[in-house]
Amino acid sequence: QVRVAESGGGVVQVGGAHTLSCVFSGRFFDIYAMGWYRQSPGKERELVAVMNWSNALTVYGDSVQGRFGVSREAAEGTLFLRMNRLEVEDTAVYYCHVELKPRGGIWGQGTQVTVSS
Repeated sequence: QVRVAESGGGVVQVGGAHTLSCVFSGRFFDIYAMGWYRQSPGKERELVAVMNWSNALTVYGDSVQGRFGVSREAAEGTLFLRMNRLEVEDTAVYYCHVELKPRGGIWGQGTQVTVSS
């Protein structure tokens, strides 16, 4: 069964940096896009960043623009999220999502990131 697995969550200090990883276990050429989303208690899930897999064009959410960056190992179906200048408000469960060709998508289980002051 094809899976999406996040890793790298943990506790980070305010102002620090941290990296999350997401691995898609299926065929990388089935990927249309991969992205990160996050959800804090009492809030809706929001976009962090999403990358088009064919051209690497990336869209970032407003709250992380300029602080977070994504990179990939395309043939490995792996997406990284580099988080810089972390704020308490970045505390959330971070989810990876793979959008598949021609349609459909898979969510990971999520990984908790807690930013401590």
